[in-house]
Amino acid sequence: MRILVLSDSHGDESAIKRAVMAQPKAEVVIHLGDGEAECQRARRSFPEKMFLQVRGNCDWASDLPAAGTMELEGVKIFYTHGHAYGVKSGLYNAVCAAREQGARVLLYGHTHKAYMDYEDGLYILNPGALSGYGASYGTIDITPQGIVTNVVKLP
Repeated sequence: MRILVLSDSHGDESAIKRAVMAQPKAEVVIHLGDGEAECQRARRSFPEKMFLQVRGNCDWASDLPAAGTMELEGVKIFYTHGHAYGVKSGLYNAVCAAREQGARVLLYGHTHKAYMDYEDGLYILNPGALSGYGASYGTIDITPQGIVTNVVKLP
């Protein structure tokens, strides 16, 4: 299973659509915040995809949760924008929250800097910002052989 991970689109609906079209095998799209409105508009163009979202610090008056969990192919994923966990100052709080939820994957945004790591059984991925110069997104492949995370420059 392929999962497309987006964050910080900041009004750029076309970037969301380009990322989804660039990853046709992705069955699930997770948007990590700062782009609620354009993600909800873009999801209408891809009714065959499952979309999951959390709110970011720029999603004013949002009813979306600040964090979520989802189990896909037997892998529990904890996803958040990251501002509520202070990710600009370090990942300790976000990692602790993911571990408390029993997650094997932590997804976060907010910093606009792509990042991948593996720490004691926890895959960590920040896809970077989908808007602006150097725009990027992330992918997660869950296979019988394991989990692979990747950061991809937006075409």
